[in-house]
Amino acid sequence: MQIDRSTRETLHRVAVHIVARARVQATGRFSLRVTPGGFGTPEFGTDSRRVRVSGTTLVIESDTQGAPRAQAIEIEGATLARLAAFAGVDLDDPIDVGRDTTPLGDVDVPLTLDHDTARALAGWYARVNVALDVIITRLGDGGAATPVRLWPEHFDVAIDVLARPGQRVNVGGSPGDSFSSEPYLYVGPFTAERPGDDDYWNTPFGAALTASDVQGDDPVAGAVEFLLEGVQRFTRPG
Repeated sequence: MQIDRSTRETLHRVAVHIVARARVQATGRFSLRVTPGGFGTPEFGTDSRRVRVSGTTLVIESDTQGAPRAQAIEIEGATLARLAAFAGVDLDDPIDVGRDTTPLGDVDVPLTLDHDTARALAGWYARVNVALDVIITRLGDGGAATPVRLWPEHFDVAIDVLARPGQRVNVGGSPGDSFSSEPYLYVGPFTAERPGDDDYWNTPFGAALTASDVQGDDPVAGAVEFLLEGVQRFTRPG
């Protein structure tokens, strides 16, 4: 499974400087969620507003009592400045979603997207989102995890699992980055401990598995198996 780098980077830029910025300017918080057809903010504000990307379209929704409304604009061919005006965000306001915050760039250059890539990226997020939700349900009453979030800094979907007292593990999926041009699943312990055989722990940050290497006919089940294995290595006796 390949994701066109240019399209991924364009959508990442929109995620940071339009979608996350909308939530930051309203609430001070920047984490996102997997939403229909892509990614977006949780509902926020008195009008239950939500800003999201569905495929190659920017969607603004509000659920104001008596006046619900949804509007959309194509990202393809629009400039970042045009999208900002549509979403009501101020690109002059500083934003920091982490040390690797995507640069703003030239806001007056029209954006280009590959539609197939945008759909593939949305499909990947949806699968990872379901897999992480399954993992949360399998932790049992003794386990604990954060809600599933999409982090605009690295454009990944993840949960933070308390595998055991004193040991947290970051579990999620990336659409690709400098580590891998292909989307991949990852397990990143917060400490240097790597229980079990070394074959599983195959990266400096923990373990990773590319989308094309997920085993089985069901990609969600295969993702759950790989990710849950990393968490359970910290809970098994011995």
